Amino acid sequence: MLFQSESFQVAFVKDNIAEFKFCVPGSVNKLSQQTLSDCGAALKELAANKDIKGMIFTSDKDHFIVGADIFEFLPTFKKSEEELTQWIKNATDVFDLLEDLPFPTISAINGMALGGGCEWVLATDFRVASEELKMGLPEVKLGIMPGFGGTVRLPRIIGADNAMTWITTGKEHRAKQALAVGAVDAVVAKDKLVDSAIKMVELAANGKLDWQAKRQAKLDPLAMNQMEQGMSFATAQGMVFGKTKGHYPSPLMAVATIKAAANHGRAEAMAIENMNFAKLAKTDEAAAQVGIFLADQFIKSKARKLAKNSSTDIKQAAVLGAGIMGGGIAYQSAYKGTPIIMKDINQGALDLGMQEASKLLGNKVQRGHMKLDKMVATLGAIKPTLSDDDVKKADIIVEAVVENPKIKQAVLSQLEKDMPEGTVLTSNTSTIRIDELASALEKPENFCGMHFFNPVHRMPLVEIIRGEKTSDETINAVVDYALKLGKSPIVVNDCPGFFVNRVLFPYFAGFNQLVVEGADFAKADKVMENVFGWPMGPAYLLDVVGLDTANHCTGVMADGFPERMAEQEKDPVALLVKEGRFGQKNGKGFYQYAPDRKGKPKKAKDADAIALLSTICDAPKEFSKEEVIDRCMIPMLNEVLLCLQENIVASPQEADMALIYGLGFPPFRGGAFRYLDQIGLANFVAKADQYAHLGAIYQVSDITRQWAEEGRQFYSVEGA
Repeated sequence: MLFQSESFQVAFVKDNIAEFKFCVPGSVNKLSQQTLSDCGAALKELAANKDIKGMIFTSDKDHFIVGADIFEFLPTFKKSEEELTQWIKNATDVFDLLEDLPFPTISAINGMALGGGCEWVLATDFRVASEELKMGLPEVKLGIMPGFGGTVRLPRIIGADNAMTWITTGKEHRAKQALAVGAVDAVVAKDKLVDSAIKMVELAANGKLDWQAKRQAKLDPLAMNQMEQGMSFATAQGMVFGKTKGHYPSPLMAVATIKAAANHGRAEAMAIENMNFAKLAKTDEAAAQVGIFLADQFIKSKARKLAKNSSTDIKQAAVLGAGIMGGGIAYQSAYKGTPIIMKDINQGALDLGMQEASKLLGNKVQRGHMKLDKMVATLGAIKPTLSDDDVKKADIIVEAVVENPKIKQAVLSQLEKDMPEGTVLTSNTSTIRIDELASALEKPENFCGMHFFNPVHRMPLVEIIRGEKTSDETINAVVDYALKLGKSPIVVNDCPGFFVNRVLFPYFAGFNQLVVEGADFAKADKVMENVFGWPMGPAYLLDVVGLDTANHCTGVMADGFPERMAEQEKDPVALLVKEGRFGQKNGKGFYQYAPDRKGKPKKAKDADAIALLSTICDAPKEFSKEEVIDRCMIPMLNEVLLCLQENIVASPQEADMALIYGLGFPPFRGGAFRYLDQIGLANFVAKADQYAHLGAIYQVSDITRQWAEEGRQFYSVEGA
């Protein structure tokens, strides 16, 4: 044994060829601070060993290195910028030691090499990968950028344009993609990976592969003339700004770092990366996006614990109600491996549901992400039926019929009578109280809500709603099923609208009131999109949801919360619905819609809608950007706070992830509670008080006021 630590071991694998094998305790290899320190000590010792003629780097697990241990590194981000710069330099010095070893090196990459793992393999002279490779630098998703030399080495290996695309998008790249741009030198079958690496490093050691030239290219300035640099960096900066609207500093900083380092050798380039990494680590956006990562880990861990306690073996699922939603649920279940029965009383709805599933699977085949035989097998796992008897075979049933409490109660009651003992019943209702539906059941303990978001295949969130009499076993089983579907389940307690829709409708109410007072809804949309950062402004979102659907939900919420959410005499949504304007679904709402070249609905101004709204709205009036944001967001944030205070949602982490995954709350703000932490709860209360005269949705609760006086923070320094 040449060197051994808890995280890796080094030994001769053949003649004078050494193998540096990562074997970090746990299920995956991560780069902790201790691992990096041990690597630095080992590399210094190995560099002095005259018997080593070449070295391969391998993993004892299914993946190479999945990245740095963010849980451990996060407290470090609280250091001063100067301290952070020195800390990150100490880490990059280890990667420089690897790159400077006095013999050829090669990484044998099995599975994932992400973040710091990707940067490790970039520091070796050659890279050979298995066909299962997933390689990338996802740091921008955490509000930071590669900090272990990724902005220096990757552009010099695959070219600046390719590198900027990799780094600013944070995407993973498969073996063929990595090979095509030169990120890896060869792709082989998994069982031939180590042998291929040994052969390649032997060729290099024997002078048949010019490893010094490969290395030198990473030590020199970028091979681009000034004109090429000007065009490349200007284009990249423009594209990144167009996509981020300036809300996400990390991809812009990554481009600026590559640009600033382009004409420098490794030492100067690395110093620029060190400095800019430290600046990013101190931003609110980094705190927010790292916080999202930690909150996501929190909700996943909580869900896994619940699922582990389930004693229900779900081998067969069923969905009642086909169409787009039912077809989406059926597709997701079959695609993820749980056969599903799709039941409806209408053959046309079943046909529509199967068409939806076929379309989604066909898109995967067309993009090369699925083979045709897998598509056929997946479709075969969906059984469309008009027969009630088929549903009796299911272990779990998702009711997804029309959003009408009496119809849902009748359907659920009949299901309960027909189902075998132990079958789990769920409802995909979006607003109706679970306790109201459960009142029609003899065994409400076997029933809960399972609220999917549309489109099912894209939206990660599933709200699981616990009724007053829902058993723990039912919740555990439904969480287990949601995880099998590849979703992020969050358990909430019952109330009208549950959590996500309950907090969404005060937001809509604030917007509607603004429009009634003369605001231009299109300008308000732009403010909420371009300034606050929502993917869609409120008018556009209402059109996408369906104005008729939103109007119905407004009535449900008004019944549930008559003081705060009473229906207004002047309601833009109700007026548009009355005139047959339902949004995207029939091509006219706040906006008008027509298919673009790809067949997707494209919005445009509609003079008829503007004229119609003028009949109930005040004369046009200009509102500042700040006022538009306040008028929309204060009601939402107030309701979020109430949901935590009333135990509708159990924690800030679950609330924030539900809003991000269910509504698209701007990730760079980290969710509602992290946003409140950043602006300060006392400042929020003071702002809300300025608008308290507008109604109950702007008035803070006594508990919120008390929390503000106490200086309440919802997240600790470490973001946990």
